[in-house]
Amino acid sequence: MKICTLDELCVGERAVVSALDTKGAMRRRLLDIGLCQGARVECVGRSPLGDPSAYLVRGAVIAIRAADCRGVIVKKYK
Repeated sequence: MKICTLDELCVGERAVVSALDTKGAMRRRLLDIGLCQGARVECVGRSPLGDPSAYLVRGAVIAIRAADCRGVIVKKYK
């Protein structure tokens, strides 16, 4: 498994959240949408200009900006 940040996932790639490297309101928002340690995430799409990207998290598709994704450390898997 390769460790990277959430914004580095390509469409169709899957990963498991290993840590959140963010604080304050953004950390709370990411936790509220289900991005906690152990959560499985799949990149399901990108906007035409590349930002934001859509991620499947716990059965819901969530759009997250790249700047916010850089605070989510993940381990890629196939």
